[in-house]
Amino acid sequence: MVNDYQRFELGSKLTDEQREHFERHGFLHFANFIDERQVATLIEASKAVERQWVAEAREKVNGVPIRYGRDLDGSKIVQRFAFANLYDQRLANFLDDPRFNLLFELIGRDDVRIGTHEKDGMVLNHYVHGPDSEFSRLGWHTDGLRDIFLGTRLQPLLNVGVHLSTLGTEHGGLRLLPGTHRQSIWQMLFRKRYFIDHREDPREVAIVPRAGDLTVHDGRLWHRVAQSTQTGEASRRRVIYIPVVSGPYAPKHEASPTPLYQRLAKLSK
Repeated sequence: MVNDYQRFELGSKLTDEQREHFERHGFLHFANFIDERQVATLIEASKAVERQWVAEAREKVNGVPIRYGRDLDGSKIVQRFAFANLYDQRLANFLDDPRFNLLFELIGRDDVRIGTHEKDGMVLNHYVHGPDSEFSRLGWHTDGLRDIFLGTRLQPLLNVGVHLSTLGTEHGGLRLLPGTHRQSIWQMLFRKRYFIDHREDPREVAIVPRAGDLTVHDGRLWHRVAQSTQTGEASRRRVIYIPVVSGPYAPKHEASPTPLYQRLAKLSK
C-alpha cells in the first residue's frame, strides 16, 4: 500500500502538471478545498436530512435505497445518503461552487455537468466501525459499472470527493488502483470481484485526506473503501461524493427502479 503521493492546490485553472497526473494515474488530490466552517456546515446539513428521513421512515430516494445503521449509542442513523442535495438547500448551494467546473476539462466534452439529478446525485457516506454499524467498508468496484448494468454505453464520469474528516491510514478510507482507468472493458468487469473483494492490493494508493480536502477520480478506476482498524468514535468519517457526468441527460425520479448494482453494493458491511 502506498500513501506517499503528490497533492496539489486547486487554483483558478488546472495546471499542465495536474492534467498529466490525472491522465497517467486517474486521480487527483487537492488540499484545503474548503475551510473548517464549511465542513461544519455540510455535516450539520447532513444531520438535518438524517433527522427528516428517520422521522419519515423513508426507504429510498429516486429508487436508490437509503442505508441505515446504528450509531455507537444505538440510535438510528443514515450511513449512505443519495441525492442529499435535493433535501437541504445548504447542500444544493454547495454544488454551485464554480471551482467544480474547473474539473470538467478532465473529461473534455461539451456536455459535461454535475449530476444533481443523475446517477445517485450527491452521495454522503457516514462510516463508523461499531457493533451495529451497517456501513464500515466497501469492496472493490468501479463507478462505470452503473452504465454497464443499465445497458447503456459507458460514458466518461468523474467521482469528486469532498472529505469532511481528517484521516490516517489506520482510519481506513479510499483506496485506488492507479492507472486502471486505462484498462480494457474485460479488466473493468473481471479484474476483481465487485463489492465482495475487500483484500488489500500491493499496488493500491491510500488516500489520506484532511477535512476540507477534495479528490477526483476517473469512473473507470478500480477503488474500494477500507475498514478502519480503529473502533468507536475514532473510526467515524464522513465524505461527500459528487458525480460529474457526460452523455445523454438521464435524471432519476421517485418512480425510478432500484438498479442491480445497488443490490450488489449491499453485500458490503
